[in-house]
Amino acid sequence: MTSPRPSQAELAAFLQAEFPQTRCTLEALDDDGSVVVAHPVGLAELRPGGTVSGPVMMTVADVALYVAILAQIGIVPLAVTTNLSINFLRKPRADRRVVARCRLLKLGRTLAVGEVYVFSEGEDEPVAHATGTYAIPRA
Repeated sequence: MTSPRPSQAELAAFLQAEFPQTRCTLEALDDDGSVVVAHPVGLAELRPGGTVSGPVMMTVADVALYVAILAQIGIVPLAVTTNLSINFLRKPRADRRVVARCRLLKLGRTLAVGEVYVFSEGEDEPVAHATGTYAIPRA
């Protein structure tokens, strides 16, 4: 893909316009290609026992992977998840946002593979680790 690389503002605007249903926000687009995405945590994100639900952590991981890919190939709306595997490592804090940091491991012509660490905001130890693969549409 030879699309121009979008800025952080362009990626954030794309997410807001095309995915109004997500509560994820793009927090950082680093020079090394990694991205940071955050998701607020409120009562709707908690499951019994006072922990952040798995689907919320999977969502923030998937969005981070998607944004990291778009940051490299340009805004290609039809890039889609083909695999997402997540390991839940510890109980996330119910009073803080979940934050995902993603870096791509491989970016090919038709597939991209990335790794995501999910944290409770302000904490050093990850609460989840995910890997995912996206299919990139042909030009």
